[in-house]
Amino acid sequence: MEWVNAIVQGVLLGGLYALFAAGLSLIFGVMRLVNIAHGDLIVLAAYLGLTTTIALGVHPLTSLMIAVPAMAAIGYVLQRGVLNRTLGDDILPPLLVTFGLSVIIQNGLLEIYTADSQKMNAGAIETASLEVTGGISLGVLPLIMFATAVAVIAGLQLVFYRTALGRAFRATSDNQDIAQLMGLNKAHVFGLAMALSLAVVGIAGVFLGIRTSFDPAIGPGRLIFGFEAVIIGGLGNLWGTLAGGIILGVSQNIGAQIHPGWQTLAGHLAFLFVLAVRPRGLFPRIEG
Repeated sequence: MEWVNAIVQGVLLGGLYALFAAGLSLIFGVMRLVNIAHGDLIVLAAYLGLTTTIALGVHPLTSLMIAVPAMAAIGYVLQRGVLNRTLGDDILPPLLVTFGLSVIIQNGLLEIYTADSQKMNAGAIETASLEVTGGISLGVLPLIMFATAVAVIAGLQLVFYRTALGRAFRATSDNQDIAQLMGLNKAHVFGLAMALSLAVVGIAGVFLGIRTSFDPAIGPGRLIFGFEAVIIGGLGNLWGTLAGGIILGVSQNIGAQIHPGWQTLAGHLAFLFVLAVRPRGLFPRIEG
């Protein structure tokens, strides 16, 4: 029963990893941009949620009402003001700029909040659980995170394939020049894509801050988890990203069940195995 419980808890943990990865998948799918600063932006969102919670005296989940729009605004300004200038045939400039942004965010957070670990206190919801059967219980907070991940990915799918904005995303992704000739402002479209991506980052950051302690240096680790979930699921496939997050979470929990020190290693090994067997991921997006 312990193994079954480890798998169940790993599935729920996969929801958080899917939130880490969904923004990366969206941005890569729209503009083929690999955002090295993605993990640090997640940490920035966590600190934004922490600051909101302390300053306004609200529950951490309520801070989502401020953190998500604020991160979306940051994403739009960042894309229009900086990242759009780096896009082109050469993939190196965006990588260098986002790496520099990662360094700036880390050091800025270090100056403002110091290197001390922080955590948001969500109260009784952190320890509340639902008993399913003997030996297996589902934490309320992990369930909320997983349900949110499913809802977010379903919402992104709906936006991408059922709205005018989604058609603009797909048209600009397929051929920027033709989309521009058809009247689409690609700079604005890319800005909206990054805003949507960082809105998801805002949710992921607040949940991260509730689930565990964080500090300015943990961004690269969250970036790795996000990348692994995206690549396991298949580049550009949002539901595949959820599957990738679940596989990563289950692998880590099984590794921890075998030996406490193997948790992170087991996730990396699962990633390498999938990469060796299916280099394009388990559910790669089919180009039409």
